[in-house]
Amino acid sequence: MRVEGRDPSRRRILGIGGALGLMAATGLSASAALARRPSVTGAELRSAVPLPPPFQVPLPMPAVLQPVRTSGGTDRYEITQREASAEILPGLKTPLWTYEGTFPGPTIESRRGRPVTVTHRNDLPVPTVVHLHGGRTPAASDGYPTDLVLPEHWPEQQPEQQPAERPMERPDAAVHVRHGMHDPRAVVTRRTRDYTFPLDQRPALLWYHDHRMDFTAPAIWRGLAGLHIVRDAAEDDLGLPAGPRELPLMIADRAFAADGGLAYPALDPTLRERPGVHEAYLAGVLGDVILVNGAPWPVHEADAARYRLRVLNASNARHYELEAVTDDGRRLDLVQIGADQGLLAAPVTHRLLPIAPAERHDLIVDFSGLAIGSRVRLLNRLGSGRTRDVMAFRIARRATDGSRIPRTLSTDLPTWRRTDAARVRDFSFRTGRMRGGHGWLIGGRPFDPARTDVTTRLGDVEVWRLVADVHHPVHLHLAGFRVLSRSGRPPLAHDAGLKDTVSLRPGEAVEIITRFDGYRGRYLFHCHNAEHEDMGMMANLEIT
Repeated sequence: MRVEGRDPSRRRILGIGGALGLMAATGLSASAALARRPSVTGAELRSAVPLPPPFQVPLPMPAVLQPVRTSGGTDRYEITQREASAEILPGLKTPLWTYEGTFPGPTIESRRGRPVTVTHRNDLPVPTVVHLHGGRTPAASDGYPTDLVLPEHWPEQQPEQQPAERPMERPDAAVHVRHGMHDPRAVVTRRTRDYTFPLDQRPALLWYHDHRMDFTAPAIWRGLAGLHIVRDAAEDDLGLPAGPRELPLMIADRAFAADGGLAYPALDPTLRERPGVHEAYLAGVLGDVILVNGAPWPVHEADAARYRLRVLNASNARHYELEAVTDDGRRLDLVQIGADQGLLAAPVTHRLLPIAPAERHDLIVDFSGLAIGSRVRLLNRLGSGRTRDVMAFRIARRATDGSRIPRTLSTDLPTWRRTDAARVRDFSFRTGRMRGGHGWLIGGRPFDPARTDVTTRLGDVEVWRLVADVHHPVHLHLAGFRVLSRSGRPPLAHDAGLKDTVSLRPGEAVEIITRFDGYRGRYLFHCHNAEHEDMGMMANLEIT
């Protein structure tokens, strides 16, 4: 399929590109041989506007949302999802879909064990779903992809979507746009929905984003993402860098059209009916502009002191390998103190640190030995050209620094053992045929909301073995897990701690262990390459 209006010579095809069909036909060994561990899986969109030089725009900080009221020990927030425009590239206005009119959306700051209820109001032109990624959340508020919040004038039942042989079981159930697919358990609301998060979990950097079935990727690309930070007293007492020296960093790549809008190769740019992307981008959509907190290649004026960097890869498909380098070529240590689900047991020091889509790294970087006026660039060693730069820090002033990095960070990490496992399961994440075309499958099957793929008991410990053809960042809802091995070898240094997303590299097999001790109900596991997710790479997990 040709992408209209685009010269194929201007696209850089990375990872698998046209090899999809061969991988589907010949299986894992062929796909691994073809891939040979490429740095990226996906195809890059090129912006049609001049791009600004790096390290000129100040790093913005997302606003912290204030509760509209506090009662009964619960903080209550309100967020309106609405269209807005912002000056992302200097001198250009970019239309966005936003939470509260900003990209990223406002940050919610919470305390461990203190419930939060967020009322989302949908003023966008399409249905939405909100998922708190990393949240230990009851199923009713987890953001299941068919639990839609409809816009005011959206028809709840579109005639072409209703399979004649399967009437609606419930008046609030939704039949989704995928051909004839039907979810009898969907709970649909109009205009607003309350999401309740108990937050009975370790302090961590979480994030919230749209999770609508088949349209997650373009919705996130258009701006529907924000941060949610959980804190507790034990973490507060560690003496880590705090206040203005704690920086949340949402990294995301985008591409820009000639009119300043966000370019995205959707088959249906209205995101109303036909899901999917043009064929060249089936492996994932990459942009040529790196945004941090919504700004292109920003710069931050920093003290000569330690900083805590709370890093989220919110890109649809792009992987990064981060490195902090001074202008004279000196590498700074990236001291990892936390992972997706909170603090590590002890710090781990890196010089290069990979981060896949949806992963979070909690890092300490020490600028105290640097000269005033010097610069540190945060680089992406998997990028080339403009995508090699991420952001910069300019050391602006001397300062006192009372922070520290304790040798022991946390003592509450789970200690599950293989012998605790009630069962071991195997899952393959591979390309395959879907609806007469290419898709992305788990265990050879595309996602069906009406099918239960895995059933487990509340409290059971399980070991899962995950096998990939190309890059697949695999995310498990509700439960954090530990990485046990990679292709029969010990985990990598950045696998430490409790995670909810693990990066599978081409041809790799990864073992994880978890305990399903949160809540009963229907949850998901899926690839967090958002294009893979939209094209079938999700599965249902029922906790009984």
